[in-house]
Amino acid sequence: MELFDTHFHWEGHLPPELIASEALDNEVKYLVCVGGDYQTSLESLKISHSLENCYFTAGVHPHSAGNEAWDMEKFSELLKDDKCVAIGEIGLDYFYENSEKDVQRKVFNKFCSLGKKTDFPLIVHCRDKDDCCEAYEEVYGILKNEGIGNGKFAVHCYTGNLFWLEKFLDLGAYIGITGIVTFPKAENVRTIVKHIPDDRLLLETDSPYLAPKPHRGKPNFPKHLKFVAEEVAKIKDIPLEKLAKITTHNAFKFYNL
Repeated sequence: MELFDTHFHWEGHLPPELIASEALDNEVKYLVCVGGDYQTSLESLKISHSLENCYFTAGVHPHSAGNEAWDMEKFSELLKDDKCVAIGEIGLDYFYENSEKDVQRKVFNKFCSLGKKTDFPLIVHCRDKDDCCEAYEEVYGILKNEGIGNGKFAVHCYTGNLFWLEKFLDLGAYIGITGIVTFPKAENVRTIVKHIPDDRLLLETDSPYLAPKPHRGKPNFPKHLKFVAEEVAKIKDIPLEKLAKITTHNAFKFYNL
């Protein structure tokens, strides 16, 4: 069995070589190290070249959107690396609003335009305040206006409602599911999983965040992806090995590997 962690962050908790080795010991063979600003995108590039079956993405997380006037030429250079597989993590986060909304929208638009220009898929972060859909509506509108669809973006760590799930799926999204699916109170995410077509489903850890049960509250690592996979397989009522094959195939297709 070969699992694919489509989204993890390296924040120095363990050496990358140990993270990858422990992941492989737990049947997680493929990894994508995701950038959240220029520095972490550059670090992700270096990590991807130090590990077998590891790739990287380059982008600016909405939390970092207000930190500087982003030089898109520097990111364009990162995209030329042969281990770069996507633009991201980009998007809108109106839950924390660590950056002003208009700045988040501006940066997100910039990277969507870069994705359109370079034909790289996008890793999209979308989070809103409870019972609000402003971020979902605006992310959807920007993607649609840019003409980004047909499998060219993934909404990572999706926790929204079924209405916006269907809207994103209709636009051509892949949907990333994390360890939240194992949380006792996350019945909404387990319901969402039932409505994601098999060929649009991606598995991710978003480590070092969102550690699944039984590791909740501790730093997360790619090696814990199997707990996510087991829960999703249970929800979809299919063998774990079949789910691994489906989601790894989806990841290869999405990342053009």
